[in-house]
Amino acid sequence: MDKEKASEKDLVIDVDQNEVTIALLENHRLVELNKECHDGRRYSVGDIYLGKVKKLLPSLNAAFVDIGDEKEAFVHYLDLGLNFRAFDRFVKELNPNCDAKQLFSRISITPPLEKVGKIENVLTQGQMIPVQIVKEPISTKGSRLTAEISIAGRNLVLLPFADKVSVSQKISSNEEKRRLENLMESILPKNYGVIIRTAAEGKNAAVLDNELATLIKKWEACWPNIAKSKSIQLLLTEYSKTTTILRDLLNDSFSSVDVNDETVYNEIRSYISTIAPEKEKIVRLYKGAQPIFDYFDITRQIKSSFGKVVPIRQGAYLVIEHTEAMHVIDVNSGTRSKNKQQEQNAFDVNIYAADEIARQLRLRDMGGIVIVDFIDMDSGEHKNLLFKHMQELLANDRAKHNILPLTKFGLMQITRQRVRPAIEINTQEECPTCKGTGKISSTIVLDETIERQLSYYVQEKDIKKLTLKVNPIFEAYLTKGFFNIRRRWMKKYKCELTIVPTSTFFITQAEWYDAKGEKLE
Repeated sequence: MDKEKASEKDLVIDVDQNEVTIALLENHRLVELNKECHDGRRYSVGDIYLGKVKKLLPSLNAAFVDIGDEKEAFVHYLDLGLNFRAFDRFVKELNPNCDAKQLFSRISITPPLEKVGKIENVLTQGQMIPVQIVKEPISTKGSRLTAEISIAGRNLVLLPFADKVSVSQKISSNEEKRRLENLMESILPKNYGVIIRTAAEGKNAAVLDNELATLIKKWEACWPNIAKSKSIQLLLTEYSKTTTILRDLLNDSFSSVDVNDETVYNEIRSYISTIAPEKEKIVRLYKGAQPIFDYFDITRQIKSSFGKVVPIRQGAYLVIEHTEAMHVIDVNSGTRSKNKQQEQNAFDVNIYAADEIARQLRLRDMGGIVIVDFIDMDSGEHKNLLFKHMQELLANDRAKHNILPLTKFGLMQITRQRVRPAIEINTQEECPTCKGTGKISSTIVLDETIERQLSYYVQEKDIKKLTLKVNPIFEAYLTKGFFNIRRRWMKKYKCELTIVPTSTFFITQAEWYDAKGEKLE
């Protein structure tokens, strides 16, 4: 808890015509980057759909479900949930003429679905079922779905067709757990369950009652659409990524939320006023002439953090590779001083590397299997300290993860929840010399080009005294030997030509100047 308070968080939001980019900073250091596109329809974790079963896969005990995406989504039997029959009956019986609230409350949530059962005994092709996205489409795979619907708020997660009250394990006080359990059990309507989140600790009954009513209202807002049309449709969408991040992370350590768009600024202020009114003043509208990410030094951090090679400190660096199966991170000591003993030096570099790796996992939202090749250490104590350090660094990571101790080869295996594709940003820029082709014109062709320019200035513009600035390598080529190319040009065109080597020029760059030093076009 103290660690969390010591970490100052800032949210910087860049809104342009095509997308919203959200940067989360901890102590002014970039730790998360999210993008939300303005491309019309989007597929986000938490969105609820009425989907159509397209194909049963008995061998996998699963089914493909059409939710309107190009790729068919996937639901496994185990993700249907114990109370799937209640959801299924509700969808089938709901119509515009019935009392939806009465129907919802009288549906029995027993008997539960068998834990070991077959998908073909529950679903049929063409059946309409309510589903929720738990993983966005990744690579060739469609969205991963669950039929256990949940609607998240700041303090509570609402569970329709459930009868349980669960409390976050992060609430340590047993007395507080009992208070929250008793409170929710006394106000929960029939056929609703709830998960009490860590943020609910210490909250009074009025706050929780109000949030519960809001979440139920959101769920009930889906019902008219189901009643009117039993077709594929989006029933409920999550908040924008901006408000989702605020909902999950907003606490006393948040110091500012800066945004460069007035509409989004007003939306955020309105949202924060409902979940944490005392925090409304931290939202600020950025009006500077400089791009907002440049002003907060985020552009530079993105460029230095998303490359294949990521510097750590004192010459050490990471090499990050991504394959279809996993992410691989190699730790290198680089040019780091070898004054210390080799074992201590390896331990120090590995500790620095662990700090950056924990940041990179969140920053790139890396999921699946991550293999880290640390520098070899002989000391068992050092290996154990490194393992514990990595556990502490990832303790506040919102994604579910698992870390294994170092193997005898110095490898650490990490699995991290994958709910959306890892963020990849191309930090390389096109070479101004070859224009990204990897090839440049031969010196013979360049000779001809410059000679044509010389001929034009002397014969067409009648300029007899010229200065040519070029890269030092090309200058050496033009002036090598007594009967060099420069002398031949001066004799041929009866002019005075001075060639000046300029180290800042790329190999094919050339600029012409007259006798007054004015640049010629």
